[in-house]
Amino acid sequence: MKRIGIIGSGHVAQSLGKGFLKHNYEVMLGSRDVSKLSKWKEETGGKALLGSFEDAAKFGDIVVLAVKGNVAAAAIELAGPQNMLRKTVIDTTNPIADAPPENGVLKYFTTFDESLMEQLQTQFPEVHFVKAFNSVGNALMVDPAFKEQPTMFICGNNDASKEHVKTILTEFGWGIADMGKATAARAIEPLCMLWCIPGMLQGQWGHAFRLMNP
Repeated sequence: MKRIGIIGSGHVAQSLGKGFLKHNYEVMLGSRDVSKLSKWKEETGGKALLGSFEDAAKFGDIVVLAVKGNVAAAAIELAGPQNMLRKTVIDTTNPIADAPPENGVLKYFTTFDESLMEQLQTQFPEVHFVKAFNSVGNALMVDPAFKEQPTMFICGNNDASKEHVKTILTEFGWGIADMGKATAARAIEPLCMLWCIPGMLQGQWGHAFRLMNP
C-alpha cells in the first residue's frame, strides 16, 4: 500500500485525502494548524494521519501539493524539498491572482510563456512534479459521476512519475490525456479559468472536460 502525503488542508486536500482513503491508500494531511482538521479526521473514521507540511512530505511515497498557487513555493520550502527528492509530487495548484475575476474569468499571476508548475520545477529541480487535478472542482476529483468518462489533462518531465499518477487517476475513474513535458502546464493551468466561468456566471460547478478521439 502506497502512502500519500498531502501538503495542504483546504477543500482540495480534504477531498483528495478522503478519495485516497476510499481507494485504500494510507494518508497524512499536512497543515500549519492540525487542530482545524479534527472534524475532517472524525469524518474519515480516524483513518487519516495529521502532521506538519514536513511530516506529510516525509510520510508520502507520493506527495500531493494542494495549496493556493501563490504560496506553493513557500509550502514546499516549509515541507523541506529534501524530503521530496525524486518523489512524485502531484501538483494541483493554479496561479490564481488576488485580483477579482473579470466577467467570470479568473486572473493569473503568470504569463502564457511560463506556468506555475514550470516555476516550481525550476526552483526544485530534483522534485518530480506532475500536473493533475487542477481543472475540475474538488467535489468531482474522485469517482466523478458522469455518463461518459471525463478527461484529466496531465504533464510532467518524469515519465515514471506520470505513470504513478496515471495509475491513481485510473483508480479514481478518470480518462487520461498526457500532454507531455512540464511546458504543457502553460496550457493545462488555464483550463481552470475555463472550468470556472460557468460557475462564476451561472452558479454551475458540476462539469468536467472530455477529450474526444476519433
